[in-house]
Amino acid sequence: MAPESGPQWGPKNSHTLLNHAIERVDGPAKATGSAKYTYDMRPPGMLFGLVLHSPYAKADVVSVDLTAAKAMPGVKAIYSIGTKRLNYEGDPVAAVAADTPEHAEDALRAIKVRYNKLPHAVTWKQALAPNAPKVYDSDGGVQGNLRPGSTSGDSDAAAAALKTCDAVVEHTFTVTQQHHNCLETHGLVVDYRGGNSAVVYASTQGTFTIPGESAADLGLGGDNAVTAIVEYMGGGFGSKFGIGLAGRIACTLSKMAKAPVRLMLTRPGEYLAAGNGSGGYIKVTGGATRGGKLAAMHAVMYRLGGLGQGSLAGLPYIYNAGTFYREVSSLHTNQDGSVALRAPGHPIPSFAMESMMDDLAAKIDMDPVEFRKQNTGDETYHRQLDTGARAIGWERRNKAPGATSGYGPDGALKRGMGCGLATWGGGGGPQCQVDVFITPDSAVVVQVGTQDLGTGTRTYTAAVIAEELGLPVSAVTARIGHSNYGQANASGGSTTAASLAPALKSAAYNAKVAFLARVAPVVGAAPDALSLANERVFVTADPAKGLTWKQACAALGSTGLSAHGEWVPGLSGNGVHGAHFAEVEVDTETGRVRVIKLVGVQDCGLPLNRLAVKSQINGGMIMGLGMALLETTVADEATGNMLNANMEEFKLPGSMEMPELVPIIDDGDTRNVVIGMAEPANIPASSAIANAVYNACGARVTDLPITPDKVLQALGKVHAS
Repeated sequence: MAPESGPQWGPKNSHTLLNHAIERVDGPAKATGSAKYTYDMRPPGMLFGLVLHSPYAKADVVSVDLTAAKAMPGVKAIYSIGTKRLNYEGDPVAAVAADTPEHAEDALRAIKVRYNKLPHAVTWKQALAPNAPKVYDSDGGVQGNLRPGSTSGDSDAAAAALKTCDAVVEHTFTVTQQHHNCLETHGLVVDYRGGNSAVVYASTQGTFTIPGESAADLGLGGDNAVTAIVEYMGGGFGSKFGIGLAGRIACTLSKMAKAPVRLMLTRPGEYLAAGNGSGGYIKVTGGATRGGKLAAMHAVMYRLGGLGQGSLAGLPYIYNAGTFYREVSSLHTNQDGSVALRAPGHPIPSFAMESMMDDLAAKIDMDPVEFRKQNTGDETYHRQLDTGARAIGWERRNKAPGATSGYGPDGALKRGMGCGLATWGGGGGPQCQVDVFITPDSAVVVQVGTQDLGTGTRTYTAAVIAEELGLPVSAVTARIGHSNYGQANASGGSTTAASLAPALKSAAYNAKVAFLARVAPVVGAAPDALSLANERVFVTADPAKGLTWKQACAALGSTGLSAHGEWVPGLSGNGVHGAHFAEVEVDTETGRVRVIKLVGVQDCGLPLNRLAVKSQINGGMIMGLGMALLETTVADEATGNMLNANMEEFKLPGSMEMPELVPIIDDGDTRNVVIGMAEPANIPASSAIANAVYNACGARVTDLPITPDKVLQALGKVHAS
């Protein structure tokens, strides 16, 4: 070992743990149910909180009568927002905390509210209609319900360029608001009993986003007044930063009762009031030359973020489009405001852009893969397209959309293939503080306040330390999810691994240097002449001369040792690519689509855990399948209510929808740095599935999800033409 060399990852093929498949260290705890989530916390004397939500998309609260509810058994705290305007179904009206969930439910039912229901707009059609009800009554920045955003390019030049193209395609793509569907709903357990401090158990993507906000709502002084604990959390997908609506209400109730309060949103509350993922409306015209150049594009894009701004990446997305123009605005509706949802702003533009690419390729009679290569100069995409095409068997695809002969009963079944590309950042920053402790009894503990969203952070936190010290992963205990531990960034944008891994490597390296310095006299060699491997410390030039790990630790003395690590430049990078391929079967009599196979190719620099990376690719493909075929917000224009605010009718992919999944790590990526890769794996699967449906039967469905009725309507247009 050469201490002066500093922390380095070393060659990709030299690792004993990293870049290999590592079983999750928390797998047994999760499988046996011993893992403690926020929902499981039960501090003594805990009360149960519930929220009364607005049943209307827009209404004025005329009066709230809490008299009967206050008198109900077990009620310890109750309050209302008073008279105000409600702007979405789910807007909070009142909240209660009682000694049992049943008493809280009884009290909620006893609250008497008088509403004055007002006209609403809950779909993009309603919001764009002439004389549509205004979502924002007095916001000078909104024209009708449109909040103008940005423009790029020259509209007239794009229109003129389109006239010179050999092939032109025009479509309007629409996708409703999406939902996160976290198994553990949003909420906190606030353990405040009066005094100057509190403990907050949080289901959050950011341990350190909790103390300050909680302290402010509890009226306590400073971040240190509140300790946040995030042992395990049941999914966030971009929606769980800070204490949120449920957390603010929980803090208020706990402060009123001077008792611990658990407030986790109900499942309907989760759909209506926990934030949602932006939908999109994209009207786009694209043109190509006969030689395969994407020559012109004109796009009008509306972000459907409810009361929020929404998010859409701009077209032409990752492609070079010659002359283009786009304008991006927010179209408001009376629905809860959007928040980040896995790869925020990317899947919907990808769906629109990749659909346009396949339609244009068909019009100029060019292979869609070759058309993509001609219109992106990034060679990484070329490599990933070739890899994915081999894995799916691209040579078997229909050479023209719908050209295949049918099979099965009445020849109604047709197969097709499609593809799509993705891009993302995934870089990190200097925010993490890691400590490593080695004790005389040979225990190794790594400690940092980061959170594990279920992505495997706990596992690679232990693995980075274990590899540096020549130990198995099981020999290292990872302590995470506590605001009294070292600082860490919130998990958003796939930035956790790229931020945390360098600090882990630094701490591991410093621990190794300190450890070898302490045991070198015992071994009888200089520290830089020693190595650590296979749970031994030994002389590098004479491996037989050394100590076992336990023997060496015993030589540390009674205090053991500790080491600290922080961000080190050069150990992480930024910028990833992805290519997805899909094969589907379409029943042209019923319109039913069945996904046969999905292939996902993804780069990420140095994979910390190949098992977890493949798991993320699989998860992304499954989420893409859900977006493509199943998931939608059904908003009733007449009543303003969401009709499927539950996990039974908000359809998610289940075991019966699972296709063959082929996750491929792009080992052609030679960058020896850690880059986040989880979110981009969620981007192009829906695009690839939509294109596969088009390739199978020639029907272009422009509104997700691709349900049987839409397939049949599109087929009807094909047959009519």
